Parts: sequence; C-alpha cells; structure tokens
Amino acid sequence: MFCVHLLSFISEYPKDQSPSGKPNDDRRLPSNPEEVEDLRRDSAANPLIAFTFEELKIITANFRQDRVLGGGGFGSVYKGFITEDLREGLQPLPVAVKVHDGDNSYQGHREWLAEVIFLGQLSHPNLVKLVGYCCEDEHRVLIYEYMARGSVENNLFSRVLLPLPWSIRMKIAFGAAKGLAFLHEAEKPVIYRDFKTSNILLDLVSLFKSPICSHFHSK
Repeated sequence: MFCVHLLSFISEYPKDQSPSGKPNDDRRLPSNPEEVEDLRRDSAANPLIAFTFEELKIITANFRQDRVLGGGGFGSVYKGFITEDLREGLQPLPVAVKVHDGDNSYQGHREWLAEVIFLGQLSHPNLVKLVGYCCEDEHRVLIYEYMARGSVENNLFSRVLLPLPWSIRMKIAFGAAKGLAFLHEAEKPVIYRDFKTSNILLDLVSLFKSPICSHFHSK
C-alpha cells in the first residue's frame, strides 16, 4: 500500500487579507474556534482527536531535540508515541507532530485552520492520515500518522540503507500517482505544488506507503 503525505497548508485567502477582503494582521481568533470543533465532530471520513498541549508534551517527551524529524518555514516536526495510558479510548500509535512556528496572527490561524479542514475531509489509501490537532492558546499543532521509512530521497541516496529495487520504485511511483489523481479528481480539486522525492514518505509496515508533504493549492 502507498500513501501520499500532505504536510502543508492550503491558503484560502491572500496573505494580507481576511475572508472579507480587509487587512487582518492584528486580529486574533479564539483558542478553540467553532470551525475546528465542528470538524472534529462531523468529519465522517476522518474523525479528528483534539489533543491538549500537555498531552503533546507527553507524546513527544517534552519536544525533545532527538525527536525532531525535520522542519521548515512552518516550524518543526517531532516523532511521538500515543500510549494507552495517555487517555481512555486511545490506541497505541507512533505519530508525527507538526508544530506551527509562533504565527498567532489572524492570517496564520486561517492558514492552519485551512490545513485542518482540508486534511480532515480527505480520506484515501494513498493519503497519510491526519490523526488530530491542538488549538490551545497560541499553540497550533497537527498530528499525523508516522511514516517509519522516511522520504524517497533518503532511501535513494542513503549510504546505510539498501538500494531500492526497481520493482519497488515503480510501486512507489504508482502509489504517488494514485494519490495525486485522487486530489485532482476531488469534489474541490487540489493541485500539489512541490512534487519531489523529498516530499514522498515511505511506510515500513506495509512495505512502502508514499506520502507527499508540502505545498498544495485548491482550485
């Protein structure tokens, strides 16, 4: 099985404008916006878990540096572990915790919220699952299923890992293509704007799941 990993946000509006078209740099949204709560309750395709920031500290061992998987302009991504004793009803699960980097502006929140809504409403075997989110005070965090094998780029050029057989490479390409086709044929088509090997992630359990992570744009 292959999976395309969406790890970035969709910008719904121009960077300097609100939905009403007015500048919004100084505006703030409440810590738990109704849109996110409605999505958590009503998203049949991919029900989301609302985590507290204290729970995320436990999941990531207090955001320890040796848990960092990567980062970029958006912030940092940490490896984490959800355990049975974290909260009743949760199953053990390794996760990737994406912490958005300190943009508490109205626009920063809208971009984060767009990503939650976008990823929360999509479900496909070739898309990595968004497990949940944290929207608490200034914290804006997304929690994804963890891709254990890393990126295609790392697997192709690693001096430690065994080379990928051509048969596997073709399966990865086919899986990524199916994920892209799903996005393009969605009710609201989505364009992936940064398709490259570093943004295709692989899962160890199902041999390889190809996830894409970066910039998307909705038509």
